[in-house]
Order: sequence, then C-alpha cells, then structure tokens
Amino acid sequence: MAIYEEDVAVYDSRRPNEPTYAHSRPTSEPRWVKWTLIGLGVGFMVIIIVLPLLIVFIEALRKGISVYLNSFADRNAQASIRLTLLVAAIAVPLNLIFGVCAAWAVAKYEFWGKSFLTTLIDLPFSISPVVSGMVYVLLFGAQGWFGPLLEAAHIQIIFAVPGIVLATIFVTFPFIARELIPLMQDQGSQDEEAALSLGATGWQTFWRVTLPNVKWGLLYGVLLCNARAMGEFGAVSVLSGKILGKTETMPLYIESLYNGNKFAAAFAVASLLAMLALVTLIIKTVLEFRYGDELAGTRKH
Repeated sequence: MAIYEEDVAVYDSRRPNEPTYAHSRPTSEPRWVKWTLIGLGVGFMVIIIVLPLLIVFIEALRKGISVYLNSFADRNAQASIRLTLLVAAIAVPLNLIFGVCAAWAVAKYEFWGKSFLTTLIDLPFSISPVVSGMVYVLLFGAQGWFGPLLEAAHIQIIFAVPGIVLATIFVTFPFIARELIPLMQDQGSQDEEAALSLGATGWQTFWRVTLPNVKWGLLYGVLLCNARAMGEFGAVSVLSGKILGKTETMPLYIESLYNGNKFAAAFAVASLLAMLALVTLIIKTVLEFRYGDELAGTRKH
C-alpha cells in the first residue's frame, strides 16, 4: 500500500479517489510549551496544596515534640477525636447501605423517576453545607416543624450528637452511590441473571456475585466518604452548638483553639486530621493504581 501525503490529504492507492485527512497530534507543540504547562500545573499544586500541608506540620512541631504530644493530652482534644470517630463510624456504614441500595436501584432497574432519584443523590454536591445545616435546624430545632414533638418526647437532635450525625450523613451520602452507579451500569445484570437461573437466591446472588464485582469501587467510595465525614465543618458547625468537650468535632475544636490564640495546639490537632487525610489519599492512590479499570467502570473480560 502506497500512501501519498499532500498537505492534510492522504490518499490510499487502493482507493485513489477517496482521500482521508491526517490530523496533527494534540501533543506536537514545541518542547518548551510542554514543560511550561507541566511547570504551571506542578507549581499551582505545590502552592495551593503541598505548601499549606507542610506549614501545618511545621507549625505543629515548632515548639517541640513534647508540646505537640501534650496537645492531645487535653480532655477536650480527646473528646473531639472520639466524637469525630464516632460520627464517622455511624455515618459511613449508613451511607454504605444507602449507596449500595441506590446504586442497585439505578443500575439494575428501569422505573419512573429514575433520573430524579439520580439528581437527588447529587444534591449535596450543589448545596452549601451551611444551608443543609440550617434546614435541619428548621426541621428539628425548638421552633422547627418537629421541635415540639421532639421536646415532648425528651429527644434532642439539634446541638447534640444526633444532629452532627445527620449533617454528616447528608453531606457524605453521594460518594458511595456515585462511585457504584457507573460501575454497576457498565457491568450490567448478566451475571446476576445467570446466578438466578442456576438456582441461587437473591441474597446468595448479592453476596457471591454482585458484591465481589464491585468490591474495589465500594472500598474507594467508602474511603472518600470517610475522609469527608471526618473533615466536615460547615453543616456540623451549624448543628453542633460548639459545646466544648461535648459537640465539637476535630475541625470545630481546631477553630476554637485558633480563635483562642492556642496556635500550637490548633496545628497539632490539624496535623492529626491531615495525617488521616494522607492515609486516605495513599490507600486511594494504591486502589487507583492496582484496580484502575474496575474503578473507572471498565470490566476486563
């Protein structure tokens, strides 16, 4: 086969009257353009992300390791850590159940209102966390819709742990569902249909077919959900009442310390939160490297 190139037209000797057109590669710019763009991207990441993260650890250890460790000996610091872990331990499993159910419904069934359900799942991404916190105050506060009923039953949601859990669930529930929906849609329902045709029950099909097929995507979503749950500030700030030692999570406690000019303790607790985020990032990177095809929703046959 002989190919002749004239300007942008390419002629195939087998089809001399049917020219095709060659396009230049999008990465054929001069080398200096390539390195300039890479430098700008890396520089931006260093200034916006890496440098602030380094400053957190530098400031946390500025007065020595003893001061750093003593910051965690304070009972209010320990209470904030326990509350953060408790809220994440409640919110993440509930969102896991919701995410799997929502993804199953959207990916496996066709029903009226499916697109609306998908939109609702994405709603927390577009609403300010502060606004979501205010909504719960209007619902469950003393002057809210359900406030008198809750007060009569001696149930406190606002300015208590249940309110913090509700706020955290709201801002984090899209993560697992949005990770699983495209993955389940790409996989289809052939495996489940085959298992059912061979006599498997619904639960057997779920545990032995569906769950193994989405396990890495599910773990990825859980990691993102957990990271957001531990670091949430806006919605929790509205609902917690910021009661020291009782309703202050780690982000709220850091703000309290900083406003009280206790900078060493504030950066110490912030460094712990940053380390939790870094651990999440490392696990997330490992999952992307080893199971990138499955996480992207592409199935290997």
